[in-house]
Amino acid sequence: MKISHLLFDLDNTLYPSSSQMDAGITRRMLECVAEYFNCDFETAVELRKKNIIHYSTTLEWLRSEGFNDIEASLISGGFSALMYLLPICSGAYADKRGYRKSMILAFTLMPIGYLFLGLLPYLFEGLGLVKYADAPEGAAALVANLVTETQYYGLRESNLRWLIIPVLLILIVGGSFIRSIIRASVARETTTENRARGYSLFYMLVNIGAFSGKSIIDPLRGWIGERAYIYVNFISVILCLLALIMVILMYRSVNTAGEGKSIKEVWYGLYKGLTNKRLLCLIFIATGFWMCQQQLYASMPKYVIRMAGESAKPGWIANVNPFVVVLFVNLVTKWMSKYSALTSMVVGMILVPVAALVMSTGNLLGNDPILGMHPITLMLVLGIMLQGLCECFITPRYLEYFSLQSPKGEEGMYLGFSQLDSFFSSILGFGLSGVLLSKYCPDPTLFSTHEEWLAASANAHYIWYYFAGIGMIAAVALIIFEIVTHHIDKKKALVK
Repeated sequence: MKISHLLFDLDNTLYPSSSQMDAGITRRMLECVAEYFNCDFETAVELRKKNIIHYSTTLEWLRSEGFNDIEASLISGGFSALMYLLPICSGAYADKRGYRKSMILAFTLMPIGYLFLGLLPYLFEGLGLVKYADAPEGAAALVANLVTETQYYGLRESNLRWLIIPVLLILIVGGSFIRSIIRASVARETTTENRARGYSLFYMLVNIGAFSGKSIIDPLRGWIGERAYIYVNFISVILCLLALIMVILMYRSVNTAGEGKSIKEVWYGLYKGLTNKRLLCLIFIATGFWMCQQQLYASMPKYVIRMAGESAKPGWIANVNPFVVVLFVNLVTKWMSKYSALTSMVVGMILVPVAALVMSTGNLLGNDPILGMHPITLMLVLGIMLQGLCECFITPRYLEYFSLQSPKGEEGMYLGFSQLDSFFSSILGFGLSGVLLSKYCPDPTLFSTHEEWLAASANAHYIWYYFAGIGMIAAVALIIFEIVTHHIDKKKALVK
């Protein structure tokens, strides 16, 4: 291959003024700004003048455009919260209509949602609003003319981007049925004696799926670039269609109690669930646990990249959690089978603040690698391992507790109701994450020098102190809850 030109990007002070190179470069930057924001040249001049003072270069400013930490956290948390709120209604619907019919509806909606989620990027690209990266960084050295970074040409300003909202709603509605029905099916098809075992198996399979998904997407992205996030939707379509076929051919529920209820009966059952003081108290306590647990996706990715460097792999770090759950959930459930559900949950809850404190220590150990990892990465991995153990103690027994409290024929609604802890924690946990990241571990692009950012992020580990405190409060509250409910139940038994 013959190289015809070599281009060196030099500081513009090296160009002679007579060349007018500086003016030409500035004009090209302004034209880039105008194209990026889909505005006229004069508006681009004013935009750059207004914003460039906060950044070193025009490129840094343009790359920073988008949602800030607080906005991104609130959006993510809002959709996550909706996903956990809807199972109450979908569970009540499933109790009335039947689990098989509801599962067919769910697996009909899911592939439709994933199909449109995969097609939308092609619509945007066809309209010239975006050009998605079709190869990972470094591939350009091997193959010419490859786009290695997604480029936006007005998508962020176009109203068409809101088309994703109805698509996500389809997925959330379909997913809400699955979440409530499967949990309720375990309650219906097991006995009091083996229910904890049933939920531990269910939770193990859930985490096998979580681990597999995260294990696939990162290598796929490394192989084909950003388009991996598009292609995975089509894989999901195929998997959902296979699940639909299996439900149609194989799914039969022997226990059909509650089917055919009137709307009035459904609403009354919903009212009873929402006014159950014992379950409401447990939901609010468990919210503290899930606020801490959701930092795997709310705080950790930005924290580790900003503190340990761009080479950090937050997807792989988060994958430690489901891996630990898959390995230990059945062992822990079997070990704790001779104890009550609340006792098992208390053990797990006590570990929550310990896990957060372990994660906080990485920022205090310097920058020298430990066991081949950055200290921050290492301590995050260890803390997440402890969080996985917390889940093993808490979640299966939490579901068991709710199932034992649910009236016959209302399992779907009550198990949907059990997810309110994740609803509240999604709003509170993601919202708090955005505030804490902005305060203690801000975006480096917001600072003109690296030294300024180092000073601003010196106490980044304080983030985990907040969640350690939340975990401690939840643990104490659960201990009190267990003592009080045990006293009430003992008193009721004596009266009988």
